[in-house]
Amino acid sequence: MPLLETREVAKEYHVGDHIVHALRGVSLGIDAGEFVTIVGPSGSGKSTFMHILGCLDRPTRGQYLMNGRDVSTLPPDELARVRNEMLGFVFQGFNLLARTSALENVELPLLYTRRGVVKGSERRRKAMAALEAVGLTDRADHHPNQLSGGQQQRVAIARALVADPSVLLADEPTGNLDTATSHEVMEIFARLRRERGLTIVVITHERDIAAYGSRTIDFRDGRVTSDVHHDQALAEPSLR
Repeated sequence: MPLLETREVAKEYHVGDHIVHALRGVSLGIDAGEFVTIVGPSGSGKSTFMHILGCLDRPTRGQYLMNGRDVSTLPPDELARVRNEMLGFVFQGFNLLARTSALENVELPLLYTRRGVVKGSERRRKAMAALEAVGLTDRADHHPNQLSGGQQQRVAIARALVADPSVLLADEPTGNLDTATSHEVMEIFARLRRERGLTIVVITHERDIAAYGSRTIDFRDGRVTSDVHHDQALAEPSLR
């Protein structure tokens, strides 16, 4: 049984008198431990699909299942619990709080956990462990404006990891980075998948970034046009 599964998912938006068909009956299964990259031009539906996978939006029609449970019709509080317990998010713009340190940014999700109160000392321990996973313990006290773009994105990855999610969802995580730094970030994702067994889904429009996945799915006009499993992802079994 797939960890994540969409069944004939459609998403429509009303823009004035027009209906925009963002997704047109997408059926996909993503197994635990896969590193999936989703590629397509602007308007292809890939970001809409990511929002549905992340429980940030609901399909107009069809089903979205996690571990066999249909989450597409859950009430908002239940959907928030699923996001909190299952998912970690990484965005193109980093979304760090400017006036707090890297460590405090990483601690933030633990202030809102539904698994109970996390004491300050435990929050710090977990946050430092997450920063260690991305090689940034020596920048724990630095603020975002003291960090490079690549370092800020690594802090954002650590923040996504700190609550021990099963799935990392990354929407254009290299979009604001130069080529060398982009590959460093993708190598971190590949290592996290290899060492922790995380399921990772990355949205990108760049083919060299998509090559890091163990599977690449192409979207165009709201439909899947290609779904290819790779024998060996670019950064495995050892980092380049």
